[in-house]
Amino acid sequence: MYGSMLWSAHMKTTLDLDDVLLMEAKRRASLSGCTLKAFVEEALRARLLPRPEAVPPFKLKLPVVDGSAPPAVDVADRRTLYDFMSDDP
Repeated sequence: MYGSMLWSAHMKTTLDLDDVLLMEAKRRASLSGCTLKAFVEEALRARLLPRPEAVPPFKLKLPVVDGSAPPAVDVADRRTLYDFMSDDP
């Protein structure tokens, strides 16, 4: 009876995985200090979790403000630019 209860909580299966994928999974499991079994279980849990509903992308809406055009000053003409900047209104 005890043995049947133990096996009812765990299942064994065989997976045919791509060699490169398996090697990478083993490497990452080793780097994180866990077993391949724990690594694969965590990956499956993460994949099987319900995904949140897609959030629409943020769209920035800038206000439109009426204004006036900047004065026509040739910024390459330093003297005119300085004169414009030093004029008192």
